[in-house]
Amino acid sequence: MFLAKKIISYWLMPLPLCLALMAAGLLLLSLGNRPRLARRLMAAAALLLALLSNRYLSARLLAPLEAWYPPIPEFAVGAPAPTAISGCRFVAVLGGGYSDVRGLPATSQLSAPGLARIVEAVRILRVLPDARLVVSGPGAEGHPPMAAVFARAAESLGVSPSRITQVDTARDTEEESLAIAKLSGGGRVALVTSAWHLPRSAGLFRRAGVEIVPCPSDYVAHAGKAAEWTDLGWDSESLERSTVAVHEYLGLLWLKLRGVI
Repeated sequence: MFLAKKIISYWLMPLPLCLALMAAGLLLLSLGNRPRLARRLMAAAALLLALLSNRYLSARLLAPLEAWYPPIPEFAVGAPAPTAISGCRFVAVLGGGYSDVRGLPATSQLSAPGLARIVEAVRILRVLPDARLVVSGPGAEGHPPMAAVFARAAESLGVSPSRITQVDTARDTEEESLAIAKLSGGGRVALVTSAWHLPRSAGLFRRAGVEIVPCPSDYVAHAGKAAEWTDLGWDSESLERSTVAVHEYLGLLWLKLRGVI
């Protein structure tokens, strides 16, 4: 099931889907079969790629996910923890990708989402002196797990190793929710992940019986930013935003069909 889910979701992502439609159209043209359908497939692929690569449309597609939960506000170090996170016994950071490059510090090996997540977690830990940091993420064979890189990054940012617990066997968000549910033992958890990932992950964690406080990070749509004429352009970054949004919406749909949320 896990592998099938990954394969199907991959081919539903914008770029693979558009390339598949384009290839199907070219194949039909080369065979001389149904030229009208071939042209329609290629036109649909080009239009879909253009729409999803647009700066304005990609940001609008992702913005509702990022607005689902409010951010944890700024606070002064040494001040009481904000009401939203007070009482949390754990601060859990979900895996966010990394590159195992020898010689680079852990903070430079993390992906942009991963770095944003661990920085937010460390910020929250500074007003929760009794909370434990739970870092999650597996690794490919022969490489350190994501959780270990997170842990090293947290240590370099001042977190004591004695406060860190690693979860390095969970392969996806659903497995992370089950592992952290067992680990937390009913304790309140500040759940840190990318803002666009929180709607889906929060649903899974609540289904697993975890009392969570959603703690969004890694905002990329910046919905509150004033529109500029450059938003009418196209770039690969916008296609990446759209890909993230499509992935999350499909994930939410799948959870809804399964009755999880």
